[in-house]
Amino acid sequence: MSDRKLITAALPYANGPVHIGHLAGVYVPADVYARFQRRLGNDVAFICGSDEHGIPITIRAKKEGVTPQDIVDKYHEIIKKSFNDLGISFDEYSRTTSSKHYEVSQDFFKTLYEKGKFTEEISEQYFDEQANEFLADRYITGTCPNCGNEGAYGDQCEKCGSTLSPSELINPKSMLSGNIPVLKETKNWYLPLNEYEDFLDEWIIKGHQDDWKPNVYGQVKSWLNDGLKPRAMTRDLNWGVPVPLPDADGKVLYVWFDAPIGYISFTQEWAKKNGKNWKDYWQNENTDLIHFIGKDNIVFHCIIFPAMMKAHGDYIMPENVPAFEFLNLENDKISTSRNWAVWAHEYVEEFPGQQDVLRYALLSSAPETKDNNFTWKDFQTKNNSELVGIFGNFINRVAVLIHKYYDGIIPEGNVDASELAEISKAAKDIHTYLDRFEFRNALSALMNLARFGNQYLQTEEPWKTIKDAPEKAAHSLFISAQIAAGLAQLCEPFMPFSSHKLQKMLNISQMKWQDLETDRILIKTGHRINEASLLFSKIEDEQIATQIQKLENTKLNNNKTNPNANPMKEEVTFDEFTKIDLRTATILEAEKVEKADKLLKLKVDTGVDVRTVVSGIAESFTPEEIIGKQVMILLNLAPRKIRGIESQGMLLLTTKPDGKLSFVTPEEPVENGIEIG
Repeated sequence: MSDRKLITAALPYANGPVHIGHLAGVYVPADVYARFQRRLGNDVAFICGSDEHGIPITIRAKKEGVTPQDIVDKYHEIIKKSFNDLGISFDEYSRTTSSKHYEVSQDFFKTLYEKGKFTEEISEQYFDEQANEFLADRYITGTCPNCGNEGAYGDQCEKCGSTLSPSELINPKSMLSGNIPVLKETKNWYLPLNEYEDFLDEWIIKGHQDDWKPNVYGQVKSWLNDGLKPRAMTRDLNWGVPVPLPDADGKVLYVWFDAPIGYISFTQEWAKKNGKNWKDYWQNENTDLIHFIGKDNIVFHCIIFPAMMKAHGDYIMPENVPAFEFLNLENDKISTSRNWAVWAHEYVEEFPGQQDVLRYALLSSAPETKDNNFTWKDFQTKNNSELVGIFGNFINRVAVLIHKYYDGIIPEGNVDASELAEISKAAKDIHTYLDRFEFRNALSALMNLARFGNQYLQTEEPWKTIKDAPEKAAHSLFISAQIAAGLAQLCEPFMPFSSHKLQKMLNISQMKWQDLETDRILIKTGHRINEASLLFSKIEDEQIATQIQKLENTKLNNNKTNPNANPMKEEVTFDEFTKIDLRTATILEAEKVEKADKLLKLKVDTGVDVRTVVSGIAESFTPEEIIGKQVMILLNLAPRKIRGIESQGMLLLTTKPDGKLSFVTPEEPVENGIEIG
């Protein structure tokens, strides 16, 4: 293992905000690892940025009626702020629309081209003649040949989950114009991945069978067993990094070609700002390259990107790719399109000052080797029972007792006490677990120290021994202070905000990790600590109920056939409904109400009688156009005065998409007074 660490985190797509699935599966574990490596004194570059090319961006832009640049500008800032708010300590967070990225990715492509690493292939692709564009798979819809879903995409049917190609769709149509696309020849540049099978087999299958996670190793092995095929590294699109060749107008680099090169271009940006040589991190064998990703990105980071770097010839291979599985939400798959998610930027607003609670909850449920589940009730329990009840409770008791009995001065104790070994044991255990990318076990080791502290304090009972055995009381609080200081130091990679707050409370500075692995004194006798303050606060049932209701509302919205429809009103019983008297009626007369722009005074024949109704419909209808109109009226609505006119009933209307009102009327003329229901 090298003392130079290049740590990358998968580039989030800038077509929407970051949610807890992203955080749990990539960014929080990556941040813990980067912070830990810095504490070891290693040379760390923690690199990430927004992925701003690809079809999801253009689809979102067309849907919102804006440009792709508008979309990425908006979400890049939201994502970047979310990471910052949650303490994700990137050394560089950039974006793939930067000029530096265009330069580096185009240069990478040209190097491979000049070395003859690509093959040029002519293929037939769907083309929209009206839009004058080749269609990406996601811009083609049709009927799924497997399940009959009429809204299947050219790459996948989201109803049955089948992977498709555009040519398999029945009755394909272009999403751009709605027309039937035609097949047209086009040339693209392919990377023959099959030529790198032996290299990948030697490097991963033989070289990393003992140290890579089984889910990563197994997926790579499966791909290689099935045999690799050439993959196009260019696309016929108008959004992306232009292919830097003279005969490549209207073509861009495949998003999965340019996106991982972002790690390189972003490192170059960071190195220039900080007086570093970027090649030390990418082209020096004395560097450990670690990719943090989700399981859906394994093929790109363990097969395609390594093949690209091998073809280039100047780059090191990753030391490890600790890919995570998926996090579900309340036993359902997180989905951006269905809004089934807990969004990072909303969490920060709704739980101010509780960033570490989310970090802790996500780490304790991290989907390291299999999919896991996040629930709001479990989140509340982890906070109230563990962070407040165990960690925070111990810290508060220690600080309060030292202020009560010793005026905030650390008392004298036995520096050779065996209890100090618990701190070094926790530090060593965390070190071992993080070296193996076992974040849940590392977090447990931290909490075990807090549990030990509570048990120790409860056993020693310094609030009792202070009178009869003051030396014993002093020693027990001296040891407790050491444990508190150990927790302040050891929790920093996991809960940086709480660590900073606790170090400030104890009036101490951050130490190197190696110093914590020795049985040394962390806070000396005679040292003054500051006043106690609560590290964590209880999360009430009402807060959790609000979040659960928010998800319930999402379910209701997802079930709507009309997304603009208002929610259903409170239920009524059948007996209540039978009291409503709805009748057919005809408008006999209509006139405007003085000094009321929205009101019309109507004379209506209800079949039962002729009565006056005042209705707020003047902005949608003129009096002349509604005379003789057959309508429906709520007959037994209690009369009320409107602008001095007694209104005896209510007409039934609905609102059209343009905001204008429309009468609810019988399909064919009927007699007035016919009951409805």
